[in-house]
Amino acid sequence: MTSCCQLRYLPFVLSLVLAPLSVRAQNPQPTVDVQGSAEIKVVPDEVFLVFGVETSDPSMAVAKSRNDQSVKKILALATELKIDPKHLQTDFISIEPWEHDLGNDTKRMEYKVRKSIAITLNEVSKFEELLSRALEGGANYVHGIQFRTTQLRKYRDRARELALEAAQQKAELLAGKLGRKVGPAIRVSEYGGGWYSPYSWWGQSYGYNTMAQNSTQSGDAASTGGTIAFGQISVTASVSVSFALQ
Repeated sequence: MTSCCQLRYLPFVLSLVLAPLSVRAQNPQPTVDVQGSAEIKVVPDEVFLVFGVETSDPSMAVAKSRNDQSVKKILALATELKIDPKHLQTDFISIEPWEHDLGNDTKRMEYKVRKSIAITLNEVSKFEELLSRALEGGANYVHGIQFRTTQLRKYRDRARELALEAAQQKAELLAGKLGRKVGPAIRVSEYGGGWYSPYSWWGQSYGYNTMAQNSTQSGDAASTGGTIAFGQISVTASVSVSFALQ
């Protein structure tokens, strides 16, 4: 008799427990979903350059010798400018035969030698001298020049803080216009502001950091004192936040 009563009582208990859960599923927490972006202008304190040296000659040994001489001049220049050896890298080397068109249906087989030298310059005041003298010393390509900051993490974190503040202010404005209040954040995610931008040379590619902008904090501009003006680079952050709507 007792077990029979228990069996009849159990479905009734389950129905009471599941009813509130069903109501919650049908009435989710209302939210206000916003996005916030921020930009910080930064004076670059570092320059990344990639030089290319290309030589050719019917003799592979001669083509390589000429290429080596030019590369040695560029490396010697880096030493003269007191650039740390760890900031120098020969990151592309190729030797290949090719047909040089002399015109009048005449061709000549030659060997083409290519090398790339990547240099990170921590003293931006030396940028113009390095660029000019490297070209004079035998570099016949400038594959890429990138102005950047060594304190990216600090500036990116500050941009994130500003982006979150912008998102909260936007949410409070929207909720206030509807006669509601903003509760705690339920979800937050970062998007955009990705800073990978590849450039390529001689069939190779190199990914480096780039920065875009939305809302601004500015600093002073930099200059080498010559014909190059560095200006400012932009460090950005963008977030998406869902706030509870009360």
